[in-house]
Amino acid sequence: MGIIYEKRDGTAYITLNNPEKANILDKETSDEISEAWRDIWEDREVRVTIITGEGERHFCGGHNLAPRPGVTAEEREFLRSYRMYWPLGGTVNGAKTGVDGRMGDHYPRVWKPVIAAVNGWAAGAGLYLLLASTDIRIASAEHARFKFALLSQGWLGNGPGATLLMKQLRYADAMRILLTDEPVEADEALRIGLVNEVVPHSDLLTRAEAIADHIKTMPPLAVRMMKEFVVRFGEIPTDQAWQVQNLMNHLLIQTTADGEEGSRAFNEKRPANFTGAIRERGKPFDEPSPEQWKRLDEIYRSGGY
Repeated sequence: MGIIYEKRDGTAYITLNNPEKANILDKETSDEISEAWRDIWEDREVRVTIITGEGERHFCGGHNLAPRPGVTAEEREFLRSYRMYWPLGGTVNGAKTGVDGRMGDHYPRVWKPVIAAVNGWAAGAGLYLLLASTDIRIASAEHARFKFALLSQGWLGNGPGATLLMKQLRYADAMRILLTDEPVEADEALRIGLVNEVVPHSDLLTRAEAIADHIKTMPPLAVRMMKEFVVRFGEIPTDQAWQVQNLMNHLLIQTTADGEEGSRAFNEKRPANFTGAIRERGKPFDEPSPEQWKRLDEIYRSGGY
């Protein structure tokens, strides 16, 4: 079994489970992660995910770079070139699409929060997994380390690591990681913004679960749409992003019970009970009379609604 996949109280847990081989992403593990992401996406009870690795040495040491038995060096080189021109259908840059058609099967972006509890080395594809699929990253002070791990082999890498580093870090910090291929310690990862927190290893999962438990008190549909908004529209011009944000916000207010519950709870000074329920479509508004229009227009222009 390449991963341990569990669900408890609205939290899904993915644990990479091959510590003897650095929790690498071999074919079995990649396929199992792909299925886990699909289940997380479709299970309405799951509100947040925690991903970690088994043991204290490796979060994920990267891909299994060894070819399958019996493949010759000539065949391997031919197929690598062939893939550039004729990637299989149902793939993105040669990787199966899985739950997310843009990022491949084991680097997806599901519209639910994903917290990484980085228990050890995150190298190569392990670093890509953090950058592509996780939103909040907690690192073990004693064991977490980060490394691009491919330039020193003469590669840029088949995965999205370099692109994501450039988008998520300052230019100088990203280039130091990419051009030196040197490991980054946990405290340095915190300084440059690669992780959110560094905690003692014994507190790693507890801290990730505390954040997950807080997120589960938030309205699940608004959380889902906030993540999608940031990922899909965060880099378009501000005026366009703002328009999309307004449309999403209107959907939440008009079509979910949580949109009304949040404001009601605030005004009643009580904790909100967010369920993620979708509201039934109602009948059209009656056409206001001229007197009503006058009143509505005055309220509308005042902004007091």
